[in-house]
Amino acid sequence: MNVDELVRDSLREQAAEQPPLAPGFADRVLDVRRRRRTRRIATVAATTAAVVALAVAVPLLETGKDEVRLASEMNKSDIIAHPDQSPPRDLIAAGDVALAAYFTYSTVRTSKDTAVRQRTYRILDQRTGKYVEDDRWSMVSVAPGMRTAAVLERDLPVKRIGLLDLLTGEVDRWIPVERGVAGVAFSSDGGKLVATTYNANPDLLTRQDYDSNGDGKKNDYEPDHTTSHRTGFSVVDVGSGKADWRKVVSEDRQGIVNARQDFAFSGDGTSVYTGLTMEPHQQFYDLKGRKVPTPPDERYLHWSVDARLSPDGRLAAGDFAGDARTTASWILDPRTGKHLHKVRGQQLLAWVDNKRLIAWDITPGDNEFHNALVLVTIGSDRTLPLSGARKGNDGAAGRWTPVFATR
Repeated sequence: MNVDELVRDSLREQAAEQPPLAPGFADRVLDVRRRRRTRRIATVAATTAAVVALAVAVPLLETGKDEVRLASEMNKSDIIAHPDQSPPRDLIAAGDVALAAYFTYSTVRTSKDTAVRQRTYRILDQRTGKYVEDDRWSMVSVAPGMRTAAVLERDLPVKRIGLLDLLTGEVDRWIPVERGVAGVAFSSDGGKLVATTYNANPDLLTRQDYDSNGDGKKNDYEPDHTTSHRTGFSVVDVGSGKADWRKVVSEDRQGIVNARQDFAFSGDGTSVYTGLTMEPHQQFYDLKGRKVPTPPDERYLHWSVDARLSPDGRLAAGDFAGDARTTASWILDPRTGKHLHKVRGQQLLAWVDNKRLIAWDITPGDNEFHNALVLVTIGSDRTLPLSGARKGNDGAAGRWTPVFATR
């Protein structure tokens, strides 16, 4: 049996075990959770070598005399993977969920003692199926359907939000906001935006007089927790452009939050939440800015686990469940918090359907930070690589962070 036959058999087996169901959505990109892991992880779970090593060859675009099919509309029943690419160059997708964009970080000095942790985005070109750098934006949030993105300009905080047409690459219109915005996220239906407001740039860094990264030099920059403060959020109606600001004081049981701690919508879009550094790890507010109880089906979610609820709402993506030798994550009952399943993966990023998720994971024996996008399945120890592995350690320049959307 040759390599192509192994790949085909592996995909057929996965497809037979679980047919594609309803699409999922994940629109939060929070990467601080990885910094809390300092141990090295090695995995002994079995994988198929041929699948790990080979990109799944699926045509991205079908050309005709009079028609060009958009990447967001193509091959929705297929897995489109490129395990040889890191960062990705070509479309990655599984079912209705696609990698709509990704970003890398760089430290840009602004003075002798200050710098900014700056994102550079690569956004999917709908007509070519390739990721193209667009350095105009400090923040990009992609709406369901992958036709529109909310964008913020470079010098944060900003007083307007752009609606970027992902087919033309041009801003269709600008939405003015009352207070300076530094974070933005769509609701699951794409009808609303929550824009997090700050008094100063939350990505500001200050130079430290100690060696924080172990390179022997006292030239490291760390987030500035004293200059920038979150002030609240605006709920923006995408259709009308109407934006209402709500004051919310940054708070936590010990008064400590990350320098950037953006708001995001609850699953049903009737409230917003923010992460906390201690239990219960998230605080919900209604759209008027008043504290409200956590929705029953989101009680056991953690803000740093991007996947959150399955499309049918019956399962929840949980935290890391591995140990020093294995990688795994929990799947929970969202109402009780009961551990229902273990799946492969260091961190669960997006639901593909009610049985499959996209996750970060490593190959056996590799460094814990050399993780790749993989497809994991409830009830199976097998994974299907979707991207190549990232290089370097956490925080290293050039490491990329995915932005997923339904297409």
